[in-house]
Amino acid sequence: MSLRRVAVLLGKEFTRGARNFIFIFAIVVPIVFSLVLSLLFGTFFSGKPKLGVADAGSSRLVTQAQAVDSIIVNEYESDAALREAVLAGVVDVGLTLPATFDTVVQTGDSVAVEAYIWGESLLQDRAILGTSIAVWIRTIAGQEKPVEIVATTLGDETAVPWEDRLLPFVVLMTIMIGGIMVPATSLVEEKMKRTLTAITTTPTSVGEVYLAKGLLGVIVGVVMGVVILAINRAFGSQPLLLVALLALSGMLASAFGILLGILLKDINSLFATIKGIGILLYAPAIVYLFPSLPEWVGRIFPTYYVIGPIIDVTQQGATFADIAPDVAILIGIILLLVAIVAVLTRRARQGGALAAA
Repeated sequence: MSLRRVAVLLGKEFTRGARNFIFIFAIVVPIVFSLVLSLLFGTFFSGKPKLGVADAGSSRLVTQAQAVDSIIVNEYESDAALREAVLAGVVDVGLTLPATFDTVVQTGDSVAVEAYIWGESLLQDRAILGTSIAVWIRTIAGQEKPVEIVATTLGDETAVPWEDRLLPFVVLMTIMIGGIMVPATSLVEEKMKRTLTAITTTPTSVGEVYLAKGLLGVIVGVVMGVVILAINRAFGSQPLLLVALLALSGMLASAFGILLGILLKDINSLFATIKGIGILLYAPAIVYLFPSLPEWVGRIFPTYYVIGPIIDVTQQGATFADIAPDVAILIGIILLLVAIVAVLTRRARQGGALAAA
């Protein structure tokens, strides 16, 4: 096998890919889908913690909060309206301030303030708002901790925000489209146009062709995976480990894409097959959409070992030691697919039927 020939073939794949619908589809659709979700959940343009206030007077706390660019402040006319806003997730934290709030605080007396917390708000947003509120109160009072805040959590505190639930689906879709569809489509089109037969009559081997197409799928999958995680600000604290996981995931998807390209004869059959096994590919992401489902259900499907370790690293802060068993299974699946591709290639070469479709 010549690495130089593989590099030349890979360059040609990128050149042709710029004019190929599936290649463009693999790049554009995940970005558009991710941006739409970010817009729907309000996380792309702002990403700011949201504070709701029902102020019976004219507290300086509201003025101080509105002066902070990194926090969104919404005012409500009554405690009931504030509670409804918190329950709906419009704001992360809500405060009901009595009319004499500033006066009581400045005299040094204790005052009880009702605080509502949306159960699905992010911990980091709660921490930012909690710290900011404490600073504003100390500024008003001129002394430390004159206020006792009574917090009431509204909604399901253990619920996972929808943007976090949907992230596995977006990442998995990105890797599958880039890793499976790009090399599989390229290979099937080569067979249909009979250019694969022409290529392999030169010193170029079929293994080099498969490797070039597989590398294209890996590169597209990894690059787009990084882009999607960056858009969703979910890159985590271990970027090198995350890129390695994306690379392994791209390898699995590309190996499967090459396998489909070998077995299928035309584009219609390829699309029908992808559509038919779609539920198997995306089942683990569906499990993440509904946290009440047991995790073992997702582990039944091979693509769990694509998305599971990535989500553990980005959302749970897992280390390599934590995900090592899943990574080992992922590598085993990749080796199995590569072995199957190698066997099919050898049989086709021996039978003289390679790319005869």
